[in-house]
Amino acid sequence: MHTVYKIVFFDIDGTLVNEEKQVPASTIIAIQQLKRQGIEPVIATGRAPYFIKPLAEQLGIDSYVCLNGGYAVYRGEPLYRRIIAKSSIEALVKLAAKHKHSLVFEGEHNYFTDTDNDHPFVVGSISSLKVDLPAYDPDFWKTNDIYQIFLHIEDTDEHLYEELQSEFKLIRWHQHAIDVLPAGGSKAQGIAALLELVGLKPEDAVAFGDGLNDMEMLSYVGFGIAMGNSHKDLLPYADHVTTHVDEDGIRNGLITAGLL
Repeated sequence: MHTVYKIVFFDIDGTLVNEEKQVPASTIIAIQQLKRQGIEPVIATGRAPYFIKPLAEQLGIDSYVCLNGGYAVYRGEPLYRRIIAKSSIEALVKLAAKHKHSLVFEGEHNYFTDTDNDHPFVVGSISSLKVDLPAYDPDFWKTNDIYQIFLHIEDTDEHLYEELQSEFKLIRWHQHAIDVLPAGGSKAQGIAALLELVGLKPEDAVAFGDGLNDMEMLSYVGFGIAMGNSHKDLLPYADHVTTHVDEDGIRNGLITAGLL
């Protein structure tokens, strides 16, 4: 590699952590090495900020792009917010109620469901993240900025929401859950805001990901790396495919990028 990269963005699930939500030892060491070299590690995730604090503290990372690009923080200071219009949320709430589908509204500091939090789809999807279940408040969206929404449906019901495709972008992350973002939303938006703040260009950056919500991010940066365990539809967007998360995927990708 000829380029000297200056910043690296890491997805969490399937990238920094494995199926058990554990960080491989080689990944912890690799991130410590990056920091010693003055290269900034940044988390870039679909998760909300309140879902990632233990991991960020474990890795000593204080810059992150959360909520699929909707909320960005640099060294502990919020720098970018992308919220969903209330009129769009209202249309989604009405449609989901019509079809009896559960929603979860994600704000800056907490999140709430509009149905019982013992709904099997809510429990199944959110428990897979190994975070606390949301409390119940169907009106939370009316009085708080909402950055992302979970829509709990099976893939056979996705067509029911086609009428909202001009207002929303839907990305499946679980067999029973979809991330709902504003139309055109992606991790790349939050990354662009952060890079602008620190005076870096996209070509100065490396990014690692494994899921459908990582397409724009891997395309946007100078060197996009897909994990060996990635969704097959992500692979065309990557400059390189590294090994599986549990087979030193982060470390090997950083070596390929010339950073270790």
